[in-house]
Amino acid sequence: MRVIFARFVFIVLALLLLVQIWVISSLYWWKSHPVETTMFMRIALLQDDDLEIQHQWVSYDHMGTAIKKAVIASEDGKFTQHHGFDWNGLQGALARNEKNGEVVAGGSTITQQLAKNLFLYNQRSYIRKAQEAVITVAMESMWSKQRILEVYLNSVEFGRGIYGIEAASRHYFHCSSRHLSTQQAMFLAALLPNPKYYQTHKKDAKFLFRQRFIAKYMTYSQIP
Repeated sequence: MRVIFARFVFIVLALLLLVQIWVISSLYWWKSHPVETTMFMRIALLQDDDLEIQHQWVSYDHMGTAIKKAVIASEDGKFTQHHGFDWNGLQGALARNEKNGEVVAGGSTITQQLAKNLFLYNQRSYIRKAQEAVITVAMESMWSKQRILEVYLNSVEFGRGIYGIEAASRHYFHCSSRHLSTQQAMFLAALLPNPKYYQTHKKDAKFLFRQRFIAKYMTYSQIP
């Protein structure tokens, strides 16, 4: 029995080591190469046979300033100031959730969200959160803030099958991301918490409120 248990532990540890090697190798490769597909994209394709992925990589310099500021205002106002985790933001989110009796705020930083998008899945679990934390630390150590934001904007979902700011710009406004107006950038950034729902519910009160919130704070957004 002890031998079987020891083998089981060895197999689990070996699998965990292989996962970490895969993560670190991928981060090293993506440090200088475009990210063509993510775990979220692969899961979406498995769940929807009719889904067609819209995705087009665009370099950081070819993204407009407005969308960078809008997304930081929307998702992670202290992006350039923290090292992957915004502890004050997390405490604030926990307080809001406790007050409302439900999850109304996440508190995840852009780096944490990117770690999940690239390698993990959307269901909540302690194992997923632990792995997300490991990837977040590795990403902040290996990549610059500019690279993190560049990959995030190229990978995040903006609607059913729409991934990355270039595909989103062309889908919603028929223009390149570098030519987005401030209003258009606020609209796209406001989609991010629930893109597939807001894509078809553009008059939703929460969606309109998020656009006003972004308009108020994007002026103060610091971009790398």
